[in-house]
Parts: sequence; C-alpha cells; structure tokens
Amino acid sequence: MPAQLIDGNALAKKVRLEIATRTAILTAKGVKPGLAVLLVGEDPASQVYVRNKVKACEDVGMHSILERHPADLSEDKLLQRIAELNLDASIHGILVQLPLPKHIDSHRVIEAIAPEKDVDGFHVANAGALMIGAPLFRPCTPYGCMKMLESIEYPIKGARAVIVGASNIVGKPMAMLLLQAGATVTICNSKTKDLPAHTKEADILVVATGKPKMITGNMVKPGAIVIDVGINRLPDGKLCGDVDFDEVKYVAGAITPVPGGVGPMTIAMLLRNTLRCYALNSTKES
Repeated sequence: MPAQLIDGNALAKKVRLEIATRTAILTAKGVKPGLAVLLVGEDPASQVYVRNKVKACEDVGMHSILERHPADLSEDKLLQRIAELNLDASIHGILVQLPLPKHIDSHRVIEAIAPEKDVDGFHVANAGALMIGAPLFRPCTPYGCMKMLESIEYPIKGARAVIVGASNIVGKPMAMLLLQAGATVTICNSKTKDLPAHTKEADILVVATGKPKMITGNMVKPGAIVIDVGINRLPDGKLCGDVDFDEVKYVAGAITPVPGGVGPMTIAMLLRNTLRCYALNSTKES
C-alpha cells in the first residue's frame, strides 16, 4: 500500500486563502503589507524562486518589489540598499535570495537586515530567539514542514525525529522546532557514520541535502513520515527530491512529493511571515 501523500499544493492553497483574507482586511483600512526581494546575479534557480515569491505576494494582495542586481554588485552597495529598505515604511519584510556571489559575505548581508524585517528568520537575533523557543519568525521551510506534520495530525511529542542535513537554513532550525514540539531529535551530516542506522530509527525523517534520491527504501523505517526538502534537476530535465520517492512511498506511512510538497509550503510561510513583519513594524511605528 503506497504511503499517504502530504499534498503541499493543497495545504498551501488553504494558507494563501487565509492570508489573502487578512491582507484584504488590512487593505480596506488603507494599509498593505510589503515585501522587498533582492536578487544578485543570474543564477537560473534563484530567478525562478524569486519570481514565484513575488507572484505569490501579488496573488494575495500584498505589495512587493523585486530588485535585480548584477553579479558584480559590491557588498557595500548591497548593504547600503538594505539599510535604505530598513528605513522604508512601505516595506515590512526584506528577503535577500541566497546564494550570493562569492565576493559577498552572506552573513554580513543577513545581519544587515533589521531583525523585525527579517522575513526569512535567518538573522542571528532570530536564530537565537528560535533556540530559546521565542522566535520573531520561524524560517520558512522548517515552518512549512511543521505545518505539513500538523496537517496529518502526527503525534510529534515523543517521536524519534532524524534530520539529514545540518544547514542554518533548514537542518538546524528544523531540529529546534521538532525539539520544541517534544520530539527526540538527531541531526545527521556528511560526516555521519552509518547513516542508514540512524534513518531507519526515525519516526519522522526530514531530508535536506541537495543530493538526488540519496534516501532509498531500505533506509526508511516502515510507517515513517518522510519530509523531502530537496529539489534537484536530473539530466533528463525532470525534478526529483533527495528521497527516492518511487521506492520510499512503499515503505513510509506518509511522504511529501517533489515537486508539489515542501516548496509550495515554503512560499506560503513566507507570506505568513510577511504579515508578521507588518504586525511588528506597525506596532513599532505606533
């Protein structure tokens, strides 16, 4: 029997409808949440991501701007532009698309964003707040993963959760959110010995490595919940995740597809965080 499919498109649609309703109420009062998205360089994947993010804002009635900058933009000029947006009352959230060109220090750029406008939740102040369970913003992808677990009413408390991938963007914040929900959490990385020994113990398996189909059916505990964060393009042009979906769907209890799983929920949570940015900034201004 194939696993239950956790449909990110369907779930994201419900979230977007809720956000559109809330945005319409604000618009009727003469205000509109605003998001600025900055893209540096010509990375094809990044161009798709930012286009989808801006369109999502427009679809729910938010104000959004997309700034495209050349790959040779200096770090100082990017920091200067962020400083200007920090002071722009019409912009409540700021997102700088990663990765940045090698000559730009992404840590400096993230730290330049005002914490209350850090819609991605990557600023050290927000990362620290997440660590103690009081985040201003939850990073969008882990936040979306948690909502997907909620959607199937999976009992996280007491569950064994294994995360494959230890990035600041997904792996580490995902671990914090699962830990705060009561799971026992293991984070695996590229140096983990005997990875299958860990993944086969997981009630909840979250995979975010950027390696196509690295998790196979014999690495998954029967009945486990599998959240596939990866999105990779194969030589034939098809998209796939970090999990071998065709194998794992016959072992897992529930699984997210790629595409149509975590991706749509990441953007939905970006919209929710933008509303949160508006609430924080409007309170600050009043």
